[in-house]
Amino acid sequence: MADIKQEFIEIYNKNIKRAKADDFLKFLCDEKLSDFFTAPASTRFHGSYAGGLCQHSLNVYYCLCDYLSRERTKKLYRMNFTDETVAIAALLHDVCKVNFYKVDYRNAKNDSGVWEKVPYYTIDDKLPYGHGEKSVYMISGFMTLTREEAFAIRYHMGFSNTDDKNSVSAAFEKFPLSLALSTADMEASYFID
Repeated sequence: MADIKQEFIEIYNKNIKRAKADDFLKFLCDEKLSDFFTAPASTRFHGSYAGGLCQHSLNVYYCLCDYLSRERTKKLYRMNFTDETVAIAALLHDVCKVNFYKVDYRNAKNDSGVWEKVPYYTIDDKLPYGHGEKSVYMISGFMTLTREEAFAIRYHMGFSNTDDKNSVSAAFEKFPLSLALSTADMEASYFID
């Protein structure tokens, strides 16, 4: 887990230079305020293990970098974003999951058929402000996002969220990073995590 934390911090520090970015990283690293580096990415789907949130964020970053490096994406779709924008969108898209999960216990039979208490993740949302919009809100408390970054993070769930489908389509059309981040998030979630 220390390796993925260090990898995240190195990519963050190399690429994200705007005002108050260091304060947001300090928040993420402060174990009294944030469980970002030890939290799961979900309760039972992708990355449902300690450190899964950080690993998923890194996976999305690499998928997004790969997607944006394609010649077709650059030339035909004209998706040319700064390294900082790519890092912010990918690494921070799911910060809404900080302090979101907790460990609980349930009874289950072990391999010998004996009942025992086993841990599992459950949701304990102390700030019920949606998903993508909550990430935008949390980041904006520290640093200013561009409109492209804010929309990408807000709509990174794409059509799998409960949002109005017309809003998702409009966001993808007007803010192409939204589509790219959603694609990277799905790739990481379904094939890598």
